[in-house]
Amino acid sequence: MKRLFSIALMSICSYSQAAPSVIPLWPEGVPGAKSIGVEQVTDGRIANVSEPTLTVYGPALNKANGTAVIICPGGGYVRLSADKEGVKYANWLATLGVTSFVLKYRMKEFGHPAPLQDVLRAVRLVRSRAAELGIDPARIGVMGSSAGGHLAASAGTLFEHPLGRTGAALDATSARPDFLMLLYPVITMEGAAAHAGSRESLLGAAPDAALVRLMSLENQVNPATPPTLLVHTQADKAVPVENSILFYQALTRANVPAELYLFAQGGHGVGIRPDLGTTSDWPLRAEEWLRDQKLLIK
Repeated sequence: MKRLFSIALMSICSYSQAAPSVIPLWPEGVPGAKSIGVEQVTDGRIANVSEPTLTVYGPALNKANGTAVIICPGGGYVRLSADKEGVKYANWLATLGVTSFVLKYRMKEFGHPAPLQDVLRAVRLVRSRAAELGIDPARIGVMGSSAGGHLAASAGTLFEHPLGRTGAALDATSARPDFLMLLYPVITMEGAAAHAGSRESLLGAAPDAALVRLMSLENQVNPATPPTLLVHTQADKAVPVENSILFYQALTRANVPAELYLFAQGGHGVGIRPDLGTTSDWPLRAEEWLRDQKLLIK
């Protein structure tokens, strides 16, 4: 198994393609736009986002299968781990024939519901341009890590919420993802399992109880929530494993197909790396799940 992962990792790291293209998310103007200063990019991390975009990473040559994944990097709604939890995942998905879109979304400077508007706009935009982008409009997933996992799960549970609409014509396009992939996600905003930093950055220092409940996404799962893959570790002390368990339990109650992989090793933000025992094999488990969902068939 270690050899299989090493081969896969070398393939991901050595994968090269043409420079990715960037699609503005709100060409007509960002809703609630305001001046927050210059965007900051440091060591593959992005902060102070005011102009959301999608960066497109195409599938490996001759492997395109029509599946698309919108990737939401984590960072506590303070910054985006755009390289580790964006580009590297996109390069891995490319080897599987998947077209990826790394989402650069608004964060604490705007607060809720700006990130929700951005991720739902991303789904609508990709679906509306499916033919042009060479993807199947019924095979568009959202993947996220940490706070990006919270945003991805928001897309999968709040895709019809009025706060996710801005009055644009594109609101008529469905924003429901067809599947979710959640890696060590923030899910709840309530109780001991909540990640306090993400909650404050998204909802403010003293959010209303109703808003906290709304954005505790285990409360928002229903039968329309898409099939979901969850990956987490016992060793995660920043975002406790209970977050994934709560979401999985809610999916089970709603009869939504879901798989949950809980590993022992690896603290928060494991990403794709070869030194964590069986945890390092999560991309292989994810590939198996994608195949089982018929998402890697041309």
